[in-house]
Amino acid sequence: MKNTFILIWEITKIVIVALLVVLPIRYFVFQPFFVRGASMEPNFYGSDYLIIDEISYRFQEPQRGEVIVFKYPYNPSQRYLKRIIGLPYETVEIKDGKIVIYRQGQAEILDESGYLPQSAETRGEERVALGQDEYFVLGDNRLVSSDSRSWGLLPKKDIVGRVIFRAWPFAALAKIDVPAYESR
Repeated sequence: MKNTFILIWEITKIVIVALLVVLPIRYFVFQPFFVRGASMEPNFYGSDYLIIDEISYRFQEPQRGEVIVFKYPYNPSQRYLKRIIGLPYETVEIKDGKIVIYRQGQAEILDESGYLPQSAETRGEERVALGQDEYFVLGDNRLVSSDSRSWGLLPKKDIVGRVIFRAWPFAALAKIDVPAYESR
């Protein structure tokens, strides 16, 4: 009887320590996210299992090209997955299928060849100026994506975190890097 009690006590201690370590990490540092829909194809597909870093934006600002998870501004219970295109105090212009970023008086055509196929098309004619803590986000599958073109700018307060790792499917296991943009 005494050995059974000792065994149960040891298992209980292990479970408590595991919960004290795992739960804070799960809820405050890293979070899993399942992709739903086709708005980020060909880079992310429905049922991809992603790991989201929730803490880094407390120490650094979001960067252009990062794939983020955020609360949909018109229904905060929904989470969306998109790519950051425009940063605070920039002007984003979509014209003739190209994205032009204006910052500090300079215009630059955004080169997305590192993550979009050549056949990708960005539809719409739009020019929008971003203010403090505002971001312009687009899905990689521009033809079907509900993004800043349809519902407006994303406030920083709605950003949950950035995608850092694809854990499923195993064949596509990968660390998710921020693309390096070249000026054109």
